[in-house]
Amino acid sequence: MPHFNVHIREETLDGTVEPKLIAALADVVGAVYGEGFRRLVGVDLIGVPQHRRGIGGTPVDIDAPLVTLSMREAAYHLAEVPDAPARLVAATTDALAGVLGEAVREQVVVTIVGVPDGRTGVAGAVA
Repeated sequence: MPHFNVHIREETLDGTVEPKLIAALADVVGAVYGEGFRRLVGVDLIGVPQHRRGIGGTPVDIDAPLVTLSMREAAYHLAEVPDAPARLVAATTDALAGVLGEAVREQVVVTIVGVPDGRTGVAGAVA
């Protein structure tokens, strides 16, 4: 199951942003892998208070979303989905900029994590 963790400034999460971000990130996976995969996407939005985020050793008061997408490693190497990691990074950045505004684009950091086969489980069983 594709899963996004998004660390974002708590003050940005105002009750209206959350559903937009969740939908936009599910759309990212659907756009790259096909609409059928959209329904499998999990998203966790993790608010970080402004005074607890720093860049370069200095606290910052800007939105600087840190996004991690994890899913099975094999999904990043499918012949029918060429350049999947690059497409996911670009689409994720576009999605965040689309919801939060263009000013955030330069601050978005996306990390793609591949989970080896046999290292995930659902309902207590290796999946």
